[in-house]
Amino acid sequence: MKKIELDETREFNPLGMKSIVLHDSEHFKILNFNLVKGALFPIHSHKLDGQLSILVIEGEGEFLADDDVVLPAKTGSMLVSDISEPHGVRAISDMRIVVTIAPPI
Repeated sequence: MKKIELDETREFNPLGMKSIVLHDSEHFKILNFNLVKGALFPIHSHKLDGQLSILVIEGEGEFLADDDVVLPAKTGSMLVSDISEPHGVRAISDMRIVVTIAPPI
C-alpha cells in the first residue's frame, strides 16, 4: 500500500512543464505533469497495446486527440483512451494533470 499526497507535487517549471513519477510498477505507471499557462504537452502516441487516463486535478485546458479534435478540460475532467491513439494537452491556465498508463511504458 502506498499513499501519495498530490499537494506535495505542486511544483511548476516556468519554462513549461514539470514531470513527476508518482508510481511505477509492472502493472501501471502514474505521472503528475504540471503545466504553466500556455504550455503544450505535445500530441503523441505509442505503438503499444494498453490504455491511459489523463485526469485534470487543477486548472483549465484542452485535451488534444489530433489536429482536428480538441476537447475542453477543467478540474475533474478525465480523458481515457488507448495508448496507441494520439493524445496531448494544452494548458489555458496553470494546469495539473495525473496520467495513468497500463501497462507501463
